[in-house]
This record gives sequence, C-alpha cells and structure tokens, in this order.
Amino acid sequence: EVQLQASGGGLVQAGGSLRLSCEASGFTFDEYGITWFRQAPGKEREGVSRLSTSDGSTSYTDSVKGRFTVFSDSGKNTVYLQMNNLKPEDTAVYYCAAAVGGDHNDWNEDHRDYWGKGTLVTVAS
Repeated sequence: EVQLQASGGGLVQAGGSLRLSCEASGFTFDEYGITWFRQAPGKEREGVSRLSTSDGSTSYTDSVKGRFTVFSDSGKNTVYLQMNNLKPEDTAVYYCAAAVGGDHNDWNEDHRDYWGKGTLVTVAS
C-alpha cells in the first residue's frame, strides 16, 4: 500500500523556522517527484516546492524562494521542507504528494498520484 505522511507542523513565531517531513512507503522512492502543497483557510490549495528524487532538482513558488528549502534522504524515504523566516501568510495545512515516474515539472494537482494527510503550520505575528 502506497502511503505518505506529512509531519512536523506546529505553532511558531514570525521569523522562526520549522522543518516538515514527508515519509513515504510502498513505492520506489527514487522514481518519484514529491511536491509540497499548502492550503490556507478560505484559500485554494497552492504548490510550494517540488523535488525530483531521481536527480535532486527542485522548484519553488515565488513567495517562498530564499526562505524554504526542499531536500531528501533516500535512505529513509523521506523528503523534508525546511522553512525559515516564516511569515504569518505561511499559515496553512501543508501536504506532500507523490507523482509516479518523477517530477512532472508543473504544479497541477491532477498530476499527483498519491497524497498524504496534511500537517498544520501556524505562524503568529
């Protein structure tokens, strides 16, 4: 059974940092693209960061560039999202999703095959 689990959310003050984890099981980790999405209350879900587990390439939405970093540990089948200099507008439920065959080089949710349950990040001003 394919399974993804996002964790690491919590309450943090503006300017602080959190590291989210996406633990994967049930598929070949090196052949997937992992995308972090987030959804704030009353807002549509948006893509945050993408990672190809095959070549390590990454992509970020403009609002988090320079603050967030995505990286992986293939030995643990885990992708991390390091979030620094957090802002109140980063408050959202964060999800990780997997795309079969690697990164599709887009933010289309329909191109993601598996989703984990979200973890809540709350940034207080």
